[in-house]
Amino acid sequence: MKPLLCYTIWFSQRTGSTLLSKTLESTGIAGKPGEWLHTYNHEAVDLLQHYKLSSYAQLQEHLWSLGSTTNNVFGMKFSLSEPYFSMLLNIFVKFPNLPQGDQSKAAVWEHAFPNSRHIFMTRRNKVRLAVSWWKAIKTQEWHREKGIHKQCVDLKDAYSFDAINHLYCECVMREAAMVEFFSEGGIVPLTVVYEDFIRDYHGTVKQVLKYLGLDGSSVSIVPPYYEQLADDISEEWVQRFREERQQGWKNRGW
Repeated sequence: MKPLLCYTIWFSQRTGSTLLSKTLESTGIAGKPGEWLHTYNHEAVDLLQHYKLSSYAQLQEHLWSLGSTTNNVFGMKFSLSEPYFSMLLNIFVKFPNLPQGDQSKAAVWEHAFPNSRHIFMTRRNKVRLAVSWWKAIKTQEWHREKGIHKQCVDLKDAYSFDAINHLYCECVMREAAMVEFFSEGGIVPLTVVYEDFIRDYHGTVKQVLKYLGLDGSSVSIVPPYYEQLADDISEEWVQRFREERQQGWKNRGW
């Protein structure tokens, strides 16, 4: 069934997107914003094969069903990267009844996910984002639910300037691509900033529900699902990276 409302949470890694998605899903009125478009095969995107379907009409209906709650609200989270994004758009133009004329990226997205709204998740401190991303890669601990013990992973020799610098640049470029998508489509997203989200968890969730046009007055917002993963090692890497990244600079930024 065609959703009454679709929304996409656009994110780069380590911006709180999983926490927000889990919390919104728990309300029972805000869709089920999972990573429905990620097959993790970035060389050949075949959603038909991934979901074992035979037509693009079935695929569109199936995606809607995966992310929708009973009030017909659809949610999804997506991290833009190329050429994956362009390959997805080439799939979406095959969805039934694509209007003639405007086939911009935003128009194709709107046809795939009608009545779209957009939430852009970002993190002000990109150094801390990149450190968190690299640490998660090395430990394979992307999230830790409340009450779960910390994994014991030896990170003694895990610091890598090159890796963190790459992730620092990658998150900036991903966000630039998302902003370009919004600008080209005349889209003004709701921006959720990680640092503000963590500081005002309940207020941010209420703000998102309001932006989506959903009545959150009677909704109980569950406590955060996850523990904060930043620790002394994270801070050590942050300070080491910022010193190395600006080595020899006459005018330092931080």
